[in-house]
Amino acid sequence: MIRGFLAAATMAACALFGGTAEAQQRLRWAHVYETGEAYHTEALWAAQQIKERTQNRWNIEVFAASALGNEPTINQGLSLGTVDIIYTGVAFAGATYKPIAISNAPYIFRDYGHFAAYRQSELLRDLMAGYDKQTGHRSVALTYYGARHLTANRAITKPEDARGMKLRVPQAPLFLMFTRSIGANATPIAFAEVYLALQQGTVDGQENPLPTIQAKKFYEVQSHIMLSGHITESILTIVGRATWNWLNEADRKVFEEVLREAATRASKQIRDAELSLPDWFRQQGKTVLEPDRAAFRAAAMPLHNDQAAGAGWTKEQYDRLQAIASATN
Repeated sequence: MIRGFLAAATMAACALFGGTAEAQQRLRWAHVYETGEAYHTEALWAAQQIKERTQNRWNIEVFAASALGNEPTINQGLSLGTVDIIYTGVAFAGATYKPIAISNAPYIFRDYGHFAAYRQSELLRDLMAGYDKQTGHRSVALTYYGARHLTANRAITKPEDARGMKLRVPQAPLFLMFTRSIGANATPIAFAEVYLALQQGTVDGQENPLPTIQAKKFYEVQSHIMLSGHITESILTIVGRATWNWLNEADRKVFEEVLREAATRASKQIRDAELSLPDWFRQQGKTVLEPDRAAFRAAAMPLHNDQAAGAGWTKEQYDRLQAIASATN
């Protein structure tokens, strides 16, 4: 009788704890950005919204500032199942499916309006579907990361000024298209190590959007900011294939709605920030310059469809992207 009671108690406990585990599953969301940046704060907002809208079935923990690895590592972790959701630059996603990185070609966008139209375009939906088919993951949303600008300890106002400089770029092949166009020596360094590399003189400069230059404090170790706007950067929110397959249809809908809303919220914050930051940097004693963008653009455009320079898209995809610009006139 005692044995029967113990067995019944054990089964009840298993049912209780098993039910709890089933009621709330834990997921890991990894990215390389700082905790004060819009990407992270909106990821926290999204995690809370998903938890509430799924009646606490999904508890998402967000790991910021490369806590779970740099971008190549977290992209690999998505495939291995060690992370469930990531933010990643389109150039890093392009290491697996090259066409998705088309938006990272230097000066491929005419202006912010061109990018904003692309973000809502059928072309982007087609490219994301291609990535999904290639990987089995689910690319859900695109967030504006900002126009990338050069920093250094000297003025760079035309492409020739950058020739031979050691320029830190992210560890994704497509960034070499820009350095090739200006004759700089590309030096791939993990994001978390850039400040120290600039401080120690391992590299002469780096390039990132203004909100990132502020958040990562690169301006502390660089005297000049050149508003080159050479790449209009964006990041994908991607749910790993194992996690996506785990979700039921109702929860998939919640994830998509919330993650897309978070992307829109973060995009607006980043756009607003980059418009006000040039004056803020001047107030910090930095030299903020307007380089000859036309000259930089002229140097980059011949490489847009050069496979040897990193182009991994078709001419048809390229023409569709350019047609979006015409439609926004």
